Amino acid sequence: MTDQIFFILLLSSIFLLAGIIKGAAGLGLPTAAMGLMTITIAPRMAIALLIFPLIFTNAWQIYRSGNIYPTFKKYFTFIFMLIIFVWLTVNKTTEVSDNILIGFLGASVLLFVIANIFKNAPFIPIQHDQKAQIISGFFAGVMGGLTSVWAPPLAIYLAARRIPKEEFVRVSGLIFFIGSIPLLLAYLAQGHLNKELSILSIFLLLPTFVGFWLGEKIRNKMSEIVFKKFILVLFLIMGLDLIRRSYLYN
Repeated sequence: MTDQIFFILLLSSIFLLAGIIKGAAGLGLPTAAMGLMTITIAPRMAIALLIFPLIFTNAWQIYRSGNIYPTFKKYFTFIFMLIIFVWLTVNKTTEVSDNILIGFLGASVLLFVIANIFKNAPFIPIQHDQKAQIISGFFAGVMGGLTSVWAPPLAIYLAARRIPKEEFVRVSGLIFFIGSIPLLLAYLAQGHLNKELSILSIFLLLPTFVGFWLGEKIRNKMSEIVFKKFILVLFLIMGLDLIRRSYLYN
């Protein structure tokens, strides 16, 4: 019983921190939660626990942002590619070893850092937007299906399209939400998300939303530049550690 309480408290602390990052930075929930959870638990279990906080935080972000249908229509190609390749990839994860999943997650976290270091990504003109959505959506789908983290390709694409801040938040919330649906369905079908894990994942909504609220408060008071640098350093260390562990994982 003591071990179970400690485990729940540990997970609550992780999702509280991940929620703070999400509230303050607008993204980073799965990146932080997965990076920290896989220190103590298997990656498939970590993804299962992440699913409901991922769905509901982004549903809330969509609700607050508005303009859902025009955004969906504008980014339909990216969304379509994301859904297809999340579904195809996540259904192949049973054939992939845990050390490969951890290594791929580490690479995803490092790509997240790289995507956020460079403010001026190469510009994608409007006439090449559909091609860019196809390519970015493909990479996001593969990455998301394996690790539940698909922010890096999305962030790189939106930065290259010079998307305004408000639209960035709205698009990322919508795409994260939609992409989590095939992830949920596949994990239910494969048995990775059972009744006990579903209940625990739903419970973790509480610390996640508390963290989200605290993160918004921090964003209003703390220098965005200082906070962003702190998060990027944290994720850099986390990504390098994940890659290290992928070689040591048995």
